[in-house]
Amino acid sequence: MIKNVWFIGVLTFLFLLTPVHAKEKNFTVVIDPGHGGRDPGAIGSKAYEKTINLAVALKLGALITASHDDVNVVYTRKTDTFVEVSERADIANRNKADLFISIHTNSVKNKSNVQGAETFTLGLAETAENLEVAMRENSVILLEDNYMQQYGGFDPNSTESYIIFEFMQNKNMEQSVIFASEIQKAFATSKRINRGVRQGPYLVLKATSMPSVLVELGFISNKEEEQYMLSAAGQNQLANSIYTAFKKHKDNYIPKQEITTSRTNAPAFPASALSPSTINTEENIIYKVQIMSSDRQLPSNSPFFKGYKVNWYKDGNLYKYTYGESTDYQAIQTIKNTVSKDFKDAFIIRMKDGKRLN
Repeated sequence: MIKNVWFIGVLTFLFLLTPVHAKEKNFTVVIDPGHGGRDPGAIGSKAYEKTINLAVALKLGALITASHDDVNVVYTRKTDTFVEVSERADIANRNKADLFISIHTNSVKNKSNVQGAETFTLGLAETAENLEVAMRENSVILLEDNYMQQYGGFDPNSTESYIIFEFMQNKNMEQSVIFASEIQKAFATSKRINRGVRQGPYLVLKATSMPSVLVELGFISNKEEEQYMLSAAGQNQLANSIYTAFKKHKDNYIPKQEITTSRTNAPAFPASALSPSTINTEENIIYKVQIMSSDRQLPSNSPFFKGYKVNWYKDGNLYKYTYGESTDYQAIQTIKNTVSKDFKDAFIIRMKDGKRLN
């Protein structure tokens, strides 16, 4: 009996000496509590926007940290400090983030009855209301000493400055829209008024190089919503909704090393060297070059298309735009090489009977 106790004791001692390696963090999310410090953001009857944003952001980060030991959570601020808009995006880019979540609180002048949550992705403001919100959020740069140089002469209060967003193509737009949709679904499930996914010309989203969203939690100009967002219960519910969407996004995430490995194991010869008979083993297969996608149908003469005559197909809630088509893979590869000068993220897809194939 004594020998058994001694043996178990030795095993326990050796176990305690064995180093425990933390799970490798292969996903980075940057959480950005909007405003802060000398920039209060929108002002309610009892609180500043910056306070609500920070409280919900910290709760969201805590939820992610508690449940995902492979996720690196980075904050643009964790206290009541002022952070420049460009620095917020730089933090995400420097940390090579996989996801960027900017948290804000909305406000509308002389409309105290407006309420609900909405999530924005980068794009041109489709309504005057959307533009008004973007102008208010972007106006924070006026508190920065060198904003004219830092943002290339961009004037957040001039509608003319926002023309640049009409010509922008964000390669992460599709994933941004999908993530934004999941956030809004989670808000609706928690009985929040769902104001939907919208596009807006936000500087903080423009400068990030990963899927990015800007969440407007609710309206601080509405006293009932202000009280809800100030309460611990309300903040917990809001953070939980965003976390639910994050978890779904993370579950569908493909680690960078897996993508690298799949590319490493690809055939050593270029795709252009493959003959149609090698690739196209099925009948009625058509190759096309996909150049971009959008959550709304764009007019055929949209500046987004840069003069190309495009076609489109619907995939879920997204409109996906293609240029050129051929049954000859070498021919479509030539077209792609030409189009890539204007659309760097263009890629070839296969279609049959009007539907895209995997």
